[in-house]
Amino acid sequence: MLTRNRWFPLALTGWQYWLPILFGGCTLTAAVAILVSVGLSLVPAVVTIACLLFFRDPVRTIPQQADVMVAPADGMITELAVVPSNYLPGETLRVSIFLSVLDVHINRSPCAGTIQAITFEAGRFLDARHPEAAIKNQSNNLRIDTAYGPIVVRQIVGAIARRIICPARVGDVLTRGERFGMIAFGSRTELLISQPDRWVPCVKVGEKVRAGVTILLRHRGSTG
Repeated sequence: MLTRNRWFPLALTGWQYWLPILFGGCTLTAAVAILVSVGLSLVPAVVTIACLLFFRDPVRTIPQQADVMVAPADGMITELAVVPSNYLPGETLRVSIFLSVLDVHINRSPCAGTIQAITFEAGRFLDARHPEAAIKNQSNNLRIDTAYGPIVVRQIVGAIARRIICPARVGDVLTRGERFGMIAFGSRTELLISQPDRWVPCVKVGEKVRAGVTILLRHRGSTG
């Protein structure tokens, strides 16, 4: 799972990506300050901080209501539709979330479950908002067994985001809202659920959501 120190704001599992940014940025900032001017050193300092913000990992309060699915990513809902899928049998409910470069990029589990399979698919690097991005772009797909049947969470790269981080392993037991990975920089995350008629959407296209916090779907049998 992704680890995070309570007092440290960055995802520790992504250290191999943000540590070079931190080291390089501090070195460049110091060099500019010494060799050029303190004023100009603010430029690399600001750029460094902006890049590090991609790896921020804020504390989230996970909803405790029964029979709900929470957002697996921060971002904007770009699709909420019943579609055929190659990842689950029959028709599935697909919820697509676009992550801009300003969003938190930590991915979280929509509900409790056990990871049954993780499959990586090589592909292109189209803009994550492109209609064919979900089909043609590189992706990492987690099939999770839940009390409601299998679901799939897809981490899909974009034109800028080309680093999928997923330390989760097959057999790992996830709780609702638990971190399982992240994508460095802008990207797309999809949630696929079988038996779509059993779920009531709680969001709409164009709405902003937060991973582990925003309730996306509520089970029709729920009394919560």
